[in-house]
Parts: sequence; C-alpha cells; structure tokens
Amino acid sequence: RRMTSNFKRLGAHLARVVATASALLATGLGIVQAQDFPSRAVTLVVPFAAGGGTDSIARDVARIMTERLGKPVVVDNRGGAGGAIAAAAVAKAAPDGHTLLFVTSTFVTHAASDPTPGYDVLKDFAPVAMIGRGPLLLVTSRELGAASVSQLIDMAKKQPAGLTYCSAGNGSINHLSAEMFNQRAGVSMTHVPYRGSGPATLDLLAGRVQVFFATVPTIGALVRENRVKALAVTGKRRSPLFASLPTIAESGLGDFDVTTWWGVVAPAGTPQAVNTRLNELVNEATATPSVQTRLTNEGAESFKGSAASFQGVLATELDAWRGVVKSGGFKLN
Repeated sequence: RRMTSNFKRLGAHLARVVATASALLATGLGIVQAQDFPSRAVTLVVPFAAGGGTDSIARDVARIMTERLGKPVVVDNRGGAGGAIAAAAVAKAAPDGHTLLFVTSTFVTHAASDPTPGYDVLKDFAPVAMIGRGPLLLVTSRELGAASVSQLIDMAKKQPAGLTYCSAGNGSINHLSAEMFNQRAGVSMTHVPYRGSGPATLDLLAGRVQVFFATVPTIGALVRENRVKALAVTGKRRSPLFASLPTIAESGLGDFDVTTWWGVVAPAGTPQAVNTRLNELVNEATATPSVQTRLTNEGAESFKGSAASFQGVLATELDAWRGVVKSGGFKLN
C-alpha cells in the first residue's frame, strides 16, 4: 500500500511538472508568435458590400492599423447570408492573427435567430476589441401620420396585422429590435424583410411599409430632410445628433434599450500575446481623430476596452436576443 501511495504521489508530481512545462511552452510560443506578428499582410473581412457605413469604418481602422504595423491590412468584403458567409470563413482561418472579422451587432442577432447560423459566436472566435456603439432610430413613413411612439402603438393595436415594419433582412438588428418593440408594446406589426437597408428604405419612402428601426447612417439624412418621420431613438440616452428626439424608454417603454455596435474578432485559438497586440492596435485606431469623427457622424460613441469586456458583451447580447426570439416564437429558415 505504501509503495502504491508513493507511485500515486510520484504520478501526481509528474503530471504537475508536465502541465507546468506545457504552460511555459505555450507561453513561450505565444511570445515568439507575437514577436513575429505580422509576418505578412493581415486580412480584415467585412461581412457587407463595399461602400456602406460599416465598410467605411472598417477601412478607417484598417488604414490606421497598416500605419502602426508596417504591414498592409487589407479589407475583404464578403457579403451574404446576414454576415454568416464571412463569419464561417474566418472561423475556419488559421488562428495566427492574420485573418480577422469586422463584426456588427448583426453578428449576434443572426446567430440568435438562425438555428443553423454556420458559426458559434462564443466558441469559434476570440474577441479582439469593440470599436463603438450607437442607437437606432425608430422612423415611420410620412403617410402613416404617427407623431409619437404612443400614437404608433395605438395605431398598431387598432390594426393588429395592418402595420408593417421593414428590415435589412431576417435576423438583422433592425428585425430583432422591431420584434422586441412588438413584445414590449403588446402589438403585432408584420415583418417585411429586404436584402439590405437600401431597398427597405426605398419602400419606406414609397409608403409600401410603415415602420423602420434603422441605423443612423441609413436614415439620418432622410430624417433631416423631413422625408421620413422620426419618433424616437432606441438607446437609453438621447442622441446628440437628434437631441429633440426622446428615447423609446422615455416614450413609455421604460426597459427598452437597443444599440448597434462595431468590433473586431479573430479565430478561436489565436495566441493570447497576438490577441493582446491586436487589441492594442484596434484601441489605438479607435482613439484617432478620423475614426472618432467617423463614429460621431454615425451617431455613435467610441469604445475602448479589453478583449474580455467585449467577450462579456457578446455573451450578454446573445442571451438577450435568444430570449427575444424564443418569446416571439419564430425561427429563420
């Protein structure tokens, strides 16, 4: 028995030695990889077509990262399937920091609403950093005639299936924001999905749909031109760009708080030292006047933080949006 006990203690000791050595080796490899990073051009995959607000922010960040790294950071636009095509491709990329994904809140809302999104937000990616976040605008067509959120709710209750809301596609932040509004306000407006915010906006202007929870870059100019009616902002604070607009919470739905955001993630398994360097680079880019101005013009505030804080945002929002989907009883095909 004594010999068996000695063997057990020796085995446990050897296991600890091996674990410690493995950890030191991994740390050493991570440091070496960080020192060698980047060894070639870095690809920043953007899951939307070129030319939009999200693409513009991504290109500003890529330009500044290029200046800091001394290696090109190349934007690769891969639109389609609500961003799932780009996300799935980056999830399978080598986890060495040379392939990154530029994400928005739709990265989470799509995963929350599609039973087979093709990627796992929490398991397939290593969060790098959040860049900024801002509210949506609740707007209606001019023909509808609603002057406030309370009037919109009254109209929706009198026409249970009569009012429609548009979105940039199933599972988009526009879609789930409106679905949350339906649930909190006790109404049942009908969803009309489009392939992008552009065609959705055109039909809103034509009066073929009545309501849109739109991003500021999409709808801001039309609000200022009085071509659509803005009723409220979706965040917990008023927007400096539209200071006279109340929040939805101020308008009677006290727990309503939705924002859209931008950030960068890497494939899961990216060495910690490399991810830390990427976090520093993205935070440096976010702090520059050009990116700050870009975000301000988009109605957003810049965000500087750790990879861990971004991971917390992803987990919290994924859980919250899954709750909205479950309460709504719908799934995407």
